[in-house]
Amino acid sequence: MRKLSVGLFNDSFPPLIDGVSQTVKNYAEQLHKMDCDVTVVTPSYQNTTDNYPFDVVRYPSFSAGEKVGYRVGVPFDPPTLVRLRAKKFDLMHVHAPFASSVLVNSINHRPRVPVVLTYHTRFDLDIKKRVQNPAMRKVALSFLLDNVNCADEVWVVTAASEQFLRDIGYEGTCRVMENGTDFARGKADPAAVSRLREQYHLAEDTPVLLFVGRMMWYKNTRLILDALRLLHTAGMPFRAFFVGDGYDAPAMQEYAHSLGLADCVTFTGPIQNREELRTFYSLADLFLFPSTYDTCGIVVKEAAACGCPSVLLRNSCAAEGVSHGQNGYLSEEDPALFADVIGSALSDRAALRAAGVRAGETLYLSWAEAVSRAHTRYEQILEEYQNKFG
Repeated sequence: MRKLSVGLFNDSFPPLIDGVSQTVKNYAEQLHKMDCDVTVVTPSYQNTTDNYPFDVVRYPSFSAGEKVGYRVGVPFDPPTLVRLRAKKFDLMHVHAPFASSVLVNSINHRPRVPVVLTYHTRFDLDIKKRVQNPAMRKVALSFLLDNVNCADEVWVVTAASEQFLRDIGYEGTCRVMENGTDFARGKADPAAVSRLREQYHLAEDTPVLLFVGRMMWYKNTRLILDALRLLHTAGMPFRAFFVGDGYDAPAMQEYAHSLGLADCVTFTGPIQNREELRTFYSLADLFLFPSTYDTCGIVVKEAAACGCPSVLLRNSCAAEGVSHGQNGYLSEEDPALFADVIGSALSDRAALRAAGVRAGETLYLSWAEAVSRAHTRYEQILEEYQNKFG
């Protein structure tokens, strides 16, 4: 029996680190373990060596600018089109409805194969923020919607994020397919946690707060810093770590310094070693993630894997499945209220630890399980497609 041949198309992939690039990487790794013939198709990055057990096809790209931080793929490269058409995919899975969708539509001919698209990100917000001309903004949103409509099946990563698809005009059906985490459930090696505590001169009773993600203001990091200023002014001891990199990192550090937080807030920069990152989650008492931009927030699952409960905004996509005080904490989008929730959670350490345990029990999902569900659906799609088109 021939292996299932799957193409995973995305506009980002390591060395660029973001939630969707990590998603595609984990999809590829898990599908490869399931004996699929996997190919990742993504824009090229300079000085990049792809040392993976699956095939990675890079195609020409250009920089979208330092502020954006991504490269834009050029999906009309003839050698790339020839190479991909020769792959004879059984199914193609698109994770970004821009260059990736154009490329898929360019190669998906005679015979056509089913296309799945996962809508990971609030692209409508990106377009509204970066395209100032109203007419051009309308064109960009129309292009986005057309690419979504080209897919045979559309997936979202949380039930709440379906509304973002409706907001751009999508009228079709969609299916919730959750993302997972590559962390094993359970805290990191206690010795590693102790070494990290010693590295930063942290007393055992010092509360540790954590944010992990791209250092961009749209992640609502200003709200975190404003809340931390209120806690610091009130005399609450804590140490907060911001892990990640991004265009706004220098401005965030300057803002933290202006709030008088230089002694209690540390910006570590990006941490690509997954076990080292897991140690930070295991050290933390609370994970702070007030993002309304993210449709999922894999980092919340990463924190849950390590028994660290999150403070999230009520009704955000990242808060899906979280009950206040049970397996996490919910706040309104206000620095004072966010600070109150943090202070209240830290005031009862026994309840805090119990919430972390329940987070692991209720929010954790491994990539092995998440991709196994996706693979099962791939097989169903192929059967339905064969029955429909012969």
